[in-house]
Amino acid sequence: MNELSIASGLSIEPLVLRELRVSSTRILWLKVILTGGILLASTLSAFAAAPIDGAKLPWPLALPFAGMLLSIALGPIVVKEWWHIHYEKAAAFWALAVLTGLAACAGFETAVAALLHSLLADYLPFILMLFALYTASGGIVIEGLSDGSPGRNTLTLALGAAMASFIGTIGASMILIWPLLVANASRVHKAHIVVFFIFLVSNIGGALMPLGNPPLFLGFLKGVDFFWTLRHLWPATVFTVTILLFVFFLLDCHFDRREIGVRPLVKGKLRLRGAINLWLIFVAILAIVISGIWRPGLGFEVLGTRVELQNLLRESLMVLVGLASFALTDPRLRATNRFDWEPIREVAYLFAGIFITMVPMMAMLRAGPQGPFHVVITALTNADGTPDNAIYFWATGSLSAFLDNAPTYLVFFQLAGGKPDELMGPLATTLSAISLGAVFMGALSYIGNAPNFMVYAIARSANVRMPSFFAYLIWSFVFLLPLYVVLTFLFLL
Repeated sequence: MNELSIASGLSIEPLVLRELRVSSTRILWLKVILTGGILLASTLSAFAAAPIDGAKLPWPLALPFAGMLLSIALGPIVVKEWWHIHYEKAAAFWALAVLTGLAACAGFETAVAALLHSLLADYLPFILMLFALYTASGGIVIEGLSDGSPGRNTLTLALGAAMASFIGTIGASMILIWPLLVANASRVHKAHIVVFFIFLVSNIGGALMPLGNPPLFLGFLKGVDFFWTLRHLWPATVFTVTILLFVFFLLDCHFDRREIGVRPLVKGKLRLRGAINLWLIFVAILAIVISGIWRPGLGFEVLGTRVELQNLLRESLMVLVGLASFALTDPRLRATNRFDWEPIREVAYLFAGIFITMVPMMAMLRAGPQGPFHVVITALTNADGTPDNAIYFWATGSLSAFLDNAPTYLVFFQLAGGKPDELMGPLATTLSAISLGAVFMGALSYIGNAPNFMVYAIARSANVRMPSFFAYLIWSFVFLLPLYVVLTFLFLL
């Protein structure tokens, strides 16, 4: 047992037993899902379903998505014991509700094709990237740290915010969350540390480069210059990060004063263990970048969804990174981090439900003024026809807080004209509003951006008493919304 694990009070138990402890119920559910998917694919492979016309969808098809969100919000509070055992059933129920509704409105083949497209094009890359980064980061241990102090915690958040733009919010979050939790393991009040970590590292810090956040990477793929975000978004990003770091330092000092004399110091030489995982994370990030640049034009279709060769190789590399990390890392390092598969298993099930239930929502939004949400769409322009940048920021951001912020970014990118030359030129402020809304307001809820829920699940598995879904909204509304109002007047009007 190493020095760090002793000092932080983290017990080491046999890793193999922890990682193989999967309930037979969940294995059965996984078999049902896979079998059903195979049967559907084989049965419907001859069909070429037409895309869903969001203008023809009734608004009640958005209700399963609302039900999914309410389940995530209320399940751990109202039916806590049931939820932590059966949350995958709730996700399956709402996914089935969407499939049934879409089948009734657009036809069974079209509904299956639309859901399969969401799973193959959006969910699969998302969950495999999380698998690779979660597995690799779980094998990195930083030894010799002192227990978390306000100064050190603030520096860690500042470092994470800076890293996020260059290795992605997911990469930075997965690398730093374990050391931060270990450093603060003996503190009583630490939920606020994870909340501000989600604000800064998992979201806002990733606004400067396309690698930082999925929406910006999609903009890069659509033709936005690689360094455009750095040139145009750095003032708002530096302003927001600086204010939040200052507020966090004061808040952490407040809680720290209540624990003086309680926390022992962990002494020792600062040392990084499991460094092979840093290289594996670099491979994963490189695979993401290459898939956006290298386009050989080769691939195949599955029920109308094009699977490109570069994307298939990227997903394969993600799997290999995760397997390599598991094979090459000393199991004792994962035990020190209290590594467990439950957080990513929970994310995998719940986000499968989210990605499926938001299919009709995104189709209705893409329908623009002809769709059920025409009131929101028409509010995006001024009386003279020019874009209302403040509305773009708040509309993009509000939806990004509860929908996946990457497809939300694309919807408003298209609504603003979809022409990168114009959006980088005369409409640069509009593109800035869309970009900042998607990245910054992804921090407003646990499901606004890919790493948010993962960090929440990891912290909870480390026995941090995290705020509930609604309690987190209060935190984000109190600390972020006033700041975003100021940002609107300073940078977008």
